[in-house]
Amino acid sequence: MSGINKVILVGHLGKDPEVRHLEGGVTVASFPLATSETYNKDGKRVEQTEWHNIVLWRGLAEVASKYLQKGKLVYIEGKLRTRSFEDKEKVKKYVTEVVAENFTMLGRKSDFENTPANNGGTTPKSEDDFVSPVDETGDLPF
Repeated sequence: MSGINKVILVGHLGKDPEVRHLEGGVTVASFPLATSETYNKDGKRVEQTEWHNIVLWRGLAEVASKYLQKGKLVYIEGKLRTRSFEDKEKVKKYVTEVVAENFTMLGRKSDFENTPANNGGTTPKSEDDFVSPVDETGDLPF
C-alpha cells in the first residue's frame, strides 16, 4: 500500500515570495509561512508559532509572485519534501519544505484590492464576484 504525504496549512506569509527563474524557463517561488496556535499553560494564554518553508513551482509560482505579499493569510495544500545540500564549508545540510500543489488567498476582499493584479482593473462588486487566482483544480481563471 502507498503512503500519503499531504500537508494543509493556514498561515501568514513571513515575507514576500522570492522568485527565481531556473534553466529552461522554470519559475520557482519560496517564502516562509507562520502558523500559530494558542493554549493555556498554568492559567496563562501561550501562543506558539511554527515557521514553514513553502516552495511553489512553474505557473503556481508566477501567480504567487503577483498576488501574495508579506502578512497575507493563505491556505496551502502540498506535500513535505526533504532535500540536502552542501554549504560553503562543504558541510551537508538538510532542509524540509512544503511543496505547494495549490493555494487559496484568505481574508477580506479589501485585502487584495491593492495588489498589482487589481490596479487599473475592475473591482469585484460583491464577495460572489471575487475570483481567487487559483481554483481548487489549480487552473487559472483567466
